[in-house]
Amino acid sequence: MSNKRNQATPQEEINPNQGRLHVSIELSLKKWKLGMSDGRVSRPRVVSIDAAAWERFDREIQKAKQRFGLEESAEVWTCYEAGREGFWIHRALEARGIHNLVVDAASIETNRRAKRVKTDRIDAEKLSRQLVRYLGGEHGTWSVVRIPSPEVEDGRQLHRDLKVLKQERMQHRVRIQSLLITKGIYIQVSAKFDQRLEQIQCWDHTPIRAQLRARLQREYRRLQQVESDIGELRKQQRAAIKTSTTHAMKQVRRLSQLRGIGTDSSWVFIMEFFGWRQFHNRRQVGGALGLTPTPYQSGEANRDQGISHAGNKRVRTLAVEISWSWLRHQPQSGLSQWYQERFASGGARMRKVGIVAMARKLMIALWRYLEFGEVPDRAQLKVV
Repeated sequence: MSNKRNQATPQEEINPNQGRLHVSIELSLKKWKLGMSDGRVSRPRVVSIDAAAWERFDREIQKAKQRFGLEESAEVWTCYEAGREGFWIHRALEARGIHNLVVDAASIETNRRAKRVKTDRIDAEKLSRQLVRYLGGEHGTWSVVRIPSPEVEDGRQLHRDLKVLKQERMQHRVRIQSLLITKGIYIQVSAKFDQRLEQIQCWDHTPIRAQLRARLQREYRRLQQVESDIGELRKQQRAAIKTSTTHAMKQVRRLSQLRGIGTDSSWVFIMEFFGWRQFHNRRQVGGALGLTPTPYQSGEANRDQGISHAGNKRVRTLAVEISWSWLRHQPQSGLSQWYQERFASGGARMRKVGIVAMARKLMIALWRYLEFGEVPDRAQLKVV
């Protein structure tokens, strides 16, 4: 949900005689606040409805058109902040013939006072006003989230579930080892741990007491279940990479041909980033990753605040990790040589800055490799 773009709305497509209804939706679990305006009133009309009460929503839209003197056929534009609801509301609105924008919450203007008034009503009014401004041509008002297709969303589930399961596996292992350490037992959690548990002795050579032993057995069973789930997902992933003929899987296979990039990394890069986004230049690639500079200049003050962190966090983190791998497995490539000349001889901070800069260059090179077939400068492919 962290990939964004500005979507222009051609003004010539709007019939000035029909007008347009602007509706902001402030979401919550139980209630939605609707801020409605025709773009001319100074203060939007705000009503509250039950969450996902679509019949009531449609009635309020009709009432608003009558209240503002709009024709029945007048366009309706809505917006809401990107969050836990994802994109189902966006698809439900579009299915009703409503134009909708999903807004990056971090890009919305806020009052900078230490204490500011905040209510759902005020937020709905503010969103409505900003929607009017955005559709009026002020496209810098906020950033609009690019909406993935349902198929793209579904394709992300496997690797995201794998990541969660790996974290759970680590938690179970650490918990078992921590419980053992409290009794002076320092061993690794390996296969057949439950069988060894009967022979394990505490620091004073006494057996583990019954309640603790039962808890360790339960924890180990949960660990085994997680290991089984990871193995099943790995099997599905390997089968898809080997046999699937979809465009995404072809890109995964192609990207994994480069040394230093494995199938897991290729899978994430394609499913989260390259497989569904259409980039037109390197700046768009860097912006979608959040690897763009954020300068601060005011009067005599002029400094760099680092990268924006505004893009896809999963891909940005992985890009930095793969950059270290690239240095190791592609030492003769142009990117590796560039890093060695500029940053390798510096201190720890300089190397950290350098690897982030290299990550941006590497992702641009990978985009060109996938899009235009340009192999990164002096990079080597894996020997099959």
